[in-house]
Amino acid sequence: MNCPLCNVELRIAERQGIEIDYCPLTQGIWLDAGELEALLEDKKAANDLMASFRSDPDNREKKLRCPICRKKMEKVWVMDKVLIDRCGRGHGLWFDEGELL
Repeated sequence: MNCPLCNVELRIAERQGIEIDYCPLTQGIWLDAGELEALLEDKKAANDLMASFRSDPDNREKKLRCPICRKKMEKVWVMDKVLIDRCGRGHGLWFDEGELL
């Protein structure tokens, strides 16, 4: 699987027993479907976070391609604070450097 920004092969790191894909060049992080929720130990907080996602179809930033299906991802606001990329087919989420803290 390759980075949607620079096309370099993503590497794998493990956190809390979950394999996370990251780009060694751009420092971006790919989370497969369900991994974000799994990283959050508090299920209510995870549900609240996922419910805060708001699509921004008019955003003018370049649309990145999903590293799994290669379709253009949608721009999504998380808690109206951070803009991330989400695969419309549900494959996962892309966080640019610094977006996932």
